[in-house]
Amino acid sequence: MIKKESRNSMRVVRHERIRTNINGTSTTPRLCVFRSNKEIYAQIIDDETKTTLCSASSLDKDLKLANGGNIEAASAVGKAIAQKAKKAKITKVVFDRGGYLYHGRVEALANAARENGLEF
Repeated sequence: MIKKESRNSMRVVRHERIRTNINGTSTTPRLCVFRSNKEIYAQIIDDETKTTLCSASSLDKDLKLANGGNIEAASAVGKAIAQKAKKAKITKVVFDRGGYLYHGRVEALANAARENGLEF
């Protein structure tokens, strides 16, 4: 019988492979994306001190999203994370797609963050 690996376990393997090359520093922290079926989350992480500098998700009350699992929610989260990064005086980041394809919600979040002032 053929045993097929789950999609999430294969995503974790891809994410570990990506993380060998992508590392957030204090000058250019890492913008990490996690998406589930219902929500999307983004956080800016300094890997040297292992701290989260700022975060945003589709669960935030100030975004007032009816559905957190669509492209509109992802672009709202991208805009929110860019604004929070601006307040924290962060302009350049390294984008970590978390093992997901750069397509759909992940791409929408990245584009919205770029449009609102983050450079990567």
